[in-house]
Amino acid sequence: MTTSAAQQQPDQTMDQTIEERLNELNQRYHDLSPEQRVKQLYKDFDLSEVMLTSSFATNSAFLLHLFATSAPEQVIHFIDTGFHFPETLAYKEQLTELYHLNVVDVHPEEWKHEYTIKDQTWKTDPDFCCSINKVEPLQEIKKNFNVWVSGLMRWQTEHRANLDVFEYRGGIIKFYPLLDVSKEERDGYIRDHKLPFHPMVAEGYSSVGCTHCTRPGDDRCGRWVDSSKSECGLHV
Repeated sequence: MTTSAAQQQPDQTMDQTIEERLNELNQRYHDLSPEQRVKQLYKDFDLSEVMLTSSFATNSAFLLHLFATSAPEQVIHFIDTGFHFPETLAYKEQLTELYHLNVVDVHPEEWKHEYTIKDQTWKTDPDFCCSINKVEPLQEIKKNFNVWVSGLMRWQTEHRANLDVFEYRGGIIKFYPLLDVSKEERDGYIRDHKLPFHPMVAEGYSSVGCTHCTRPGDDRCGRWVDSSKSECGLHV
């Protein structure tokens, strides 16, 4: 049975409404500073609508300080892949205590995680490993929110270079308040506010993920070395 134009209309209208909403938000937030963007977020959305995730990696202190200052009650979801560096877990505890963060750990299904350990899936299929340990655990949680905040910056990867402050992806509006912040601005903010750097930055790690897939290197060059992979899958 063929689908009539009238039957198709609701989906088309919904897509158009989302596009109009994104255009409106991007115009409003384009010229704002990261601090102003975070404050404006809670004028446009209720706290209960906002999902904030953090990997407590090299850029995390900047983003978390902004939210600790403007919205201290905001819950922060940390995806515990089971493969984090001990330094990352210690950094998480340090920032949580320093800024009195409300952090909730998100874990992969135990049997699936155990499979990736025994199979060493990161060696043969890193996309599948990321899917099990990072992407899937967030899927159920994501259904409860309308906006997902992340600390992505344009200079980090080719994919991120093409993003806007707001985008609609995977059934949720994504918000990148730090998107147009340069490396120099990021480091300056951290220094000016006396925020602690991730301890592995001093060891030459510009980006820190899981132990098996992270090496020292500039920007994200140390992630998934000798592979075309540059994203874990959460943001694509």
